[in-house]
Amino acid sequence: MRACHAKLLFVAGFVLCVLMLTSWHTSNSENVPLQLHSVYERLLRAEQRGEVLSKELLKVLGQLQNRSITLSNLTNGNSSAILEERILQRLLPSQPNAFIYLPHLKEHRDGLKPIVHLGKRRTGVSLVLGVPTVHRQKQSYLVNTLQSLLFDLSTAERNDIVIVVFVAETNATLVNAVVQSVQTNLPDAVNSGVIEVISPSPHFYPDFSDLKETFGDPKERVRWRTKQNLDYSFLMLYAQFKGTYYLQLEDDIVAKQGFFESIKKYIEQVLSEEWLFLEFSQLGFIGKLFRSSDLPLFVEFILMFHKDKPIDWLLDHILWVKVCNPERDSKHCSDEKARLKRTYKPSLFQHVGLHSSLPGKIQNLKDKNFGNQVLFKGHSNNPSAEISSSLEKYLSHSLESAYKGEDFFWGLTPKRGDYILITFTKPQAVKGYLFRSGNIETNGDRFYNTTVEVLPTNNSVKEKVERGELSCCKPSSDGFVEIGSFKNGVAEGEVDRALDELAAMRLLIHSDSDVWVLLSEIFIKV
Repeated sequence: MRACHAKLLFVAGFVLCVLMLTSWHTSNSENVPLQLHSVYERLLRAEQRGEVLSKELLKVLGQLQNRSITLSNLTNGNSSAILEERILQRLLPSQPNAFIYLPHLKEHRDGLKPIVHLGKRRTGVSLVLGVPTVHRQKQSYLVNTLQSLLFDLSTAERNDIVIVVFVAETNATLVNAVVQSVQTNLPDAVNSGVIEVISPSPHFYPDFSDLKETFGDPKERVRWRTKQNLDYSFLMLYAQFKGTYYLQLEDDIVAKQGFFESIKKYIEQVLSEEWLFLEFSQLGFIGKLFRSSDLPLFVEFILMFHKDKPIDWLLDHILWVKVCNPERDSKHCSDEKARLKRTYKPSLFQHVGLHSSLPGKIQNLKDKNFGNQVLFKGHSNNPSAEISSSLEKYLSHSLESAYKGEDFFWGLTPKRGDYILITFTKPQAVKGYLFRSGNIETNGDRFYNTTVEVLPTNNSVKEKVERGELSCCKPSSDGFVEIGSFKNGVAEGEVDRALDELAAMRLLIHSDSDVWVLLSEIFIKV
């Protein structure tokens, strides 16, 4: 297969060269710039088509990899399964030389295989987010970090992303606690395949007792940074076949609203340019984006020097090795490194954890380029309506302002029977709706056990609902019809045309809440 692939690449390259030379020699000298421009545009289009093909190939490789893992769990007596596994292993790209840098793995050949606890083994996405996490003595930020990443992703974005949580522990009790926490707090994201949770083999980590103390760091800190390098390497090896790009994050960050769209647009801007990684946060190793095809290179380098320096230093050294000329001055080196490391501003990820995973370490790290968060998303084109509610607003955060797209609504603790009522100035043929509760800073103030209901103007429609003739909905009270509900703080959906024009919409709360409620987005599509 590799030989065939190489031949195809050679033939394609040869044909392209012939076309370029033919085009060059058959043109007049005065048309050379136009010919070059045409060739450049053709190359760009070819690269873009290559990105699409790359995603499809990654999907196939991921399926092969998953199949290989499944086969390895079968009994040794199944000779056909063993043969198929060997064939698949020959087809899959080889891992970096981990056995050279981690010689203890020679006695544990399965030491690089992950244990997959949660997820659907999703592949073929645009973006893979790597989130390593470890047991913290003081406070865990993981669930808040994941909620921040998922907060305002659209359905299409959720289908084009996978978040891999790597529990960098071999203690089964600690691993299971994280698995249970993620499953309990984010069940929809797990069940849909957006989130995966993995942990390493018990044999993955070497003996850290004989590490050399360097740079004045005590042995405990050297052990911490060495293990951290191995954690990043393990996570990258697992993620490399799952998507086109890989984004390195931490378990104690907050994401800026709309981060996925911002990343995608920036990648499109620099797609035809030369770069080694993109930087979406200037803190440490947070927010660094790599092409998945480049991950083996980074893993090899990290493993080679995993005992020597922390990860952010190694990342800078990779740039130095690739582009810096020892015979040139430091400015030339800095300029060349900046060419391969593109920095996006403002930063899309902010560090929020106070207590480090290194026991006793307090880190007040803040990215000054992060700026302020957007706390609501406004829609000024909602249909004209009168807004009322039984909920008491907090300060000046009124429903009217939220409906006009000028602010968010913040209400005091909801009780069963509380409501928000939107009465249209004139009947509306509503096509869809979106109500988002909570925001990036106050993610817990959500609607729970709350339904979305509409009031049809046509009495015959109400009667059909009462008789159960419309599958889209069911009767509520006061002539209203239930068409949806809040899940994970969001209510979103289309309105069945059979309901005809609507006089009003309302959110009806069915149980008491222990928290306040915040509406950060109201959108009525007509």
